[in-house]
Amino acid sequence: MVVKASQEIPITIAHLKPGEIERLAELDRSEHITRAYELIDGELTQVEVDWQVPNWFTAGDGDHSLAEQIAFCRSHLDQGGVLLGALKGHLLVGIALVRPKLHGDMAQLAFLHVSLVFRKQGIAKRLMGVACDIARSAGARRMYVSAVPSESAVGFYLSQGCRLAE
Repeated sequence: MVVKASQEIPITIAHLKPGEIERLAELDRSEHITRAYELIDGELTQVEVDWQVPNWFTAGDGDHSLAEQIAFCRSHLDQGGVLLGALKGHLLVGIALVRPKLHGDMAQLAFLHVSLVFRKQGIAKRLMGVACDIARSAGARRMYVSAVPSESAVGFYLSQGCRLAE
């Protein structure tokens, strides 16, 4: 008997329709953060923390709720944002939202999340790369990014060439 190795489903980056923002519910944003950064005297300083970040709350529309995240994304989509999805087959495993024209020659990476079990596989880098391509095509020379101060988020953005805004 011959047994074939299972075929790994590739992850593709695709443009999503604005109405697909509801698919955000497919992601697991949970994380246990043990190191973060604080801005002290103009310098990023690493600090020890113990933050349990749960998945978005499915009930209500308050802070950290799925409804709040969807509303946030919709507001950026209404202002010309482009929604990108990282898909493994039909499953959404990552999402990014770029506003190619924030102000002048500046774009904005308004939203970027990769589901817990799919992190550290280059998905965020691919999403950011496509977002940067979209921004450059629209004439942007700079990209504004705002992120949580976790070691993983700050480390990722620094590794992608980002620096602190002046």
